[in-house]
Amino acid sequence: MVHGERMILQMGPQHPATHGVLRLELVTDGEMIVAATPHIGYLHRCFEKVCENMQWPQVVPYTDRLDYLGAMNNNFGYALATEKLFNIEVSERVRTIRILVAELNRIASHLVAIGTYGLDIGAWTPFLLLFQAREHILDLFDELCGGRLLYNYITVGGVTHDYPDGWLAKVREFLVYFQPKIPELNDLLSYNKIFVERLAGVGVIPADLCIRYGVTGPNLRGAGVKWDLRRNDPYSGYEDYDFEIPVGRGEVGVLGDCFDRYIVRVKEMEQSVRIVEQALDRLERMERDDVLAAIPKTFAKVPAGELYFRTESPKGELGFYIVSDGKAKPQRLKCRAPSFCTLSVLPAVSPGLLIADMVALIGSIDIVLGEVDR
Repeated sequence: MVHGERMILQMGPQHPATHGVLRLELVTDGEMIVAATPHIGYLHRCFEKVCENMQWPQVVPYTDRLDYLGAMNNNFGYALATEKLFNIEVSERVRTIRILVAELNRIASHLVAIGTYGLDIGAWTPFLLLFQAREHILDLFDELCGGRLLYNYITVGGVTHDYPDGWLAKVREFLVYFQPKIPELNDLLSYNKIFVERLAGVGVIPADLCIRYGVTGPNLRGAGVKWDLRRNDPYSGYEDYDFEIPVGRGEVGVLGDCFDRYIVRVKEMEQSVRIVEQALDRLERMERDDVLAAIPKTFAKVPAGELYFRTESPKGELGFYIVSDGKAKPQRLKCRAPSFCTLSVLPAVSPGLLIADMVALIGSIDIVLGEVDR
C-alpha cells in the first residue's frame, strides 16, 4: 500500500440539528481514515440540571426532547422510574395503552432512521415512502394527545388522556396500511444491489466491542447479541406479549456490519406490529377505567430514596438514575442515553475505513443529538 501525507479533515456538521453539537475530526491518508475523533458540543439545554429544579411531573416534557424521534419511549422510561421509586401502581389498561403508543413510536423512529439512511447512501424514494407511513402514526398521536413530535403523554401515574372513541379502529387501519410497506421497502431498498454493496462488510462493530463501549439496542443486536430489555428485564407487562428479538446474522457481509444494524431495525418494525396488534386485542376486551386514577394529587411530599431504572428505547437502553430527598423536586437526576454511548465507539471502528464509508457507518448507528448533549 502506498502511504502519502496525512491530512486532517473536518467532517460535518452535515445537518442543521448537528450544528455545534457534533463534528468529526478525521486524520486521513489519501482516502483512508487513520483516526476519527468526535467533538460534541452543547444544545445549551442542561437537561439534568433543569430537571432538578422541576417538580416530579414537570420533568416529563423535558424527557420528550432527549430523543425527539422517540418521545413516547422517553416519557415511558421516566414515568416508570418515578413510579417505582414512589411505589405507584397503574392499572392494566394504562400499562397496555403505554405499550401500544411506545411500539407505535418505535416504528416511527425506525422509519426515520431507515428513510434517512437511504438518503445518506443516495436513495430518495424510500425516504418518501417511509415518511408517508410515519405521517400516519403522527396523525394518530395528534388525535390522541395533540402532539406530533413532543407528546408529554405518558406521565407519572398514568397517561394524560384516554384515547378517543374510534381511535383503536384507526390504529388497526394503520396496521393494515403499513404491513405491506415492509416487503415493499425490502424490494426497493434492503436488497437493492447498490445499497447492499455500500453496507456489506463496512463499519463492523463486533459484539465484544459493543459491550465494552456500552452500545445497546439495534446496534448491539446487529452484532448478534440477543439482548432486549423488553425480554431480558421486562417492564410494564412486556413479558406477556408474543414477539421475537431479531439479531444480525452476517446475511450479506460480516456479522455486525452496517447492513446487519440496518436490517435489524426493519425486522423490529415487524415485531412492533405484532405487539401493537396484541395490545389492541387486549384493550378491546377491557372495560374502560380512569387513566388518571393513580396520578398522585400532590407531589409535595414523596418517599426518599434512589434507584436506577432502564427501558428499551428505539435506540437502546435508556436509564434514569434518580435520587429523592422526600421533597417535591428530584435531588439528582442522571440520564443514561443510548446515543451518547453509541457515539463513543466511533474512534475504535473508524480506522481503516474509506471516507465515503464513514457516512454509511454514522447513518447505521442512528444517533440523535438531543441524547448526546444532555
